[in-house]
Amino acid sequence: MKESHLLHLLLCCTFGLFITACSPDGPELLSEPGGDWRHAGGDHSSSKYSTLDQIDSSNFSNLELAWRWKSADLSLPEGVGYGTADFRAVPLVVNGTMYVNTNHGMVAALNPKSGDELWLFDPESYRNGPPVQTNIMIRGIEHWTDGVIERIFVATLGKQLLSLDASTGQPDPNFGEDGFIDLSQNLGRLEFESEFITAGAAPIAVGNSLIVGSKIFDYGMYNRSPPGHVRAYDTYSGELKWRFNTIPQEGEEFTETWENDSWRTAGNTNVWTFMSADDEAGIVYLPTSTPTNDYWGGLRLGENLFAEALVALDAETGERLWHFQTVHHGLWDYDIASAPNLVDIVVDGRPIKAVAQVSKTAFTYVFDRITGEPVWPIVEKPVAPSTVPGERAHPTQPFPSKPAPFDRQGITEDDLIDFTPEIAEEARGIAEKFVLGPIFTPPIVRGDGDKIATFVVPGAGGGANFPGASIDPDSGIIYVPSATRPHGMSLIKPPEGTSDWPFVIQMERQVGPFGLPLLKPPYRRITAIDLNTGDHVWQVPFGKGPADHPKLQHLNLPSMGSVYDDVVAEGGILVTKTLLISFLAQKDELQPDAHGSILVALDKRTGETLAEVLVDQRLHGPPMSYMHEGKQYIAVAGGGRNDDDEILVFSLPD
Repeated sequence: MKESHLLHLLLCCTFGLFITACSPDGPELLSEPGGDWRHAGGDHSSSKYSTLDQIDSSNFSNLELAWRWKSADLSLPEGVGYGTADFRAVPLVVNGTMYVNTNHGMVAALNPKSGDELWLFDPESYRNGPPVQTNIMIRGIEHWTDGVIERIFVATLGKQLLSLDASTGQPDPNFGEDGFIDLSQNLGRLEFESEFITAGAAPIAVGNSLIVGSKIFDYGMYNRSPPGHVRAYDTYSGELKWRFNTIPQEGEEFTETWENDSWRTAGNTNVWTFMSADDEAGIVYLPTSTPTNDYWGGLRLGENLFAEALVALDAETGERLWHFQTVHHGLWDYDIASAPNLVDIVVDGRPIKAVAQVSKTAFTYVFDRITGEPVWPIVEKPVAPSTVPGERAHPTQPFPSKPAPFDRQGITEDDLIDFTPEIAEEARGIAEKFVLGPIFTPPIVRGDGDKIATFVVPGAGGGANFPGASIDPDSGIIYVPSATRPHGMSLIKPPEGTSDWPFVIQMERQVGPFGLPLLKPPYRRITAIDLNTGDHVWQVPFGKGPADHPKLQHLNLPSMGSVYDDVVAEGGILVTKTLLISFLAQKDELQPDAHGSILVALDKRTGETLAEVLVDQRLHGPPMSYMHEGKQYIAVAGGGRNDDDEILVFSLPD
């Protein structure tokens, strides 16, 4: 045991009576009640909930920009660093300090009142060379404390896991090699393909285990992606504690779900989004992704555990406690794209410690989070077979009996847009070129039966995507932002010499009549679901939608939900004591060339829009809220791509 670890234990035992117990909740006494935002999801339950209510329906429209922080990435010298994607970092506020990462993996401590930098650390991850998957994006950081030691953890694009002293910003010399761990190691096989690996979401610290997933390039043209195994490191020393093989390896259970020993070569099946944890029970919950490749599985026949599954592990040992696979042998890129939500509910008079997992499929899967038992039956139902050579779609898929889907699933002719006879006729003509069918209808080979593609609803970017749902823990209501975002999916033969796959994907996105969507609205929505009953409480379109289109503007249509041409449901929902807070893009709501966003407050009881605030930046990150010196603030990341990366912080006027 390292000397510093022994010293920590002595300090904890000596002073524990005077401060708090040595636990992750130790410093809470130093904070304003409910005023901190300690983790990316607000808490390890990923509730995205704040008890603060200083900002409410009566004053939301008075919000002003209190300050903005330009990402330190913008100060990198010319020729240093890489192009960035949308800036989606989630700031944390703990004990009077804000912590935030940049897309290049720098970490800054800021004054939460002014935005002044207190410290900045640059791991110089760009020196490790550009990742394969660009533009780059790191979504968040993790705060951890034992009551004495306080650390900020970040996984960078340079395959680094970094531990920083929260008070100074300096690397912890007792963690790994001078504060750094090389994440290209300890993956098992295929470590030579580590250039395909980078980081995305924040790691999660449960007890003394720091658990980290990975972002793996999943549009490669060759069958040699690394596996998405999940690793845990000791929070003090950085020593590897365990590795959970998301693709079972030799001698492990469920290798038979990878036929022809395809577990030996299959890759991905990684955790690229946020994880959640029950700190009291010591359980971490892993939402996993699709295996290589996302759309043709002829070299990985079988169910493919633990792909597209929710997996519960003992955080201390890595032992699998239970799992549930939401999609067998995935062919649609139906990654579980968001953190599961933990909440205590009462069903038919029975208290349940539950976990709810929303999905791209528009299903909500609800389990007892300790045992893995479904709260309501989940039934295996027959689905369509594949017609693609070498492919064998799984004959059944799991369908929850409750709650009902929160977005459109599958497509028939009755779902086609038909606001006018002209639009209806054009839509039918387009639809004839596609295979229409229920959810889980597989992609086709392009041209098969004179069809262009399978029209997949929801598409790979649809349903509930990052950053997922939010929870009111007092009521047990889950709020799900979603979008339909259908894709036409077909398989084509790759150009000679470009791939060792017989088929690769080709997407058809905007295929509706006259530039409109092919489907009837709503195109984007928010759904409130009572997890105590499994019933929908309300559902509303979110955003105006294409009402100003020349073919529709004379019809005076109600809100249809924004079509949104980027990753859907982006931003997510901040839940407060009285409000739901999210945002829309000005270009979707005002005019196509408008820049910036609209910060929106909704009534959490009804979904009614109560107030809006125009913002001069494209917002992207999940909004969060904190209290500092008696004042409530709302912070959200914005910019990226062609805009400056920024943290924007709003408050009421003095």
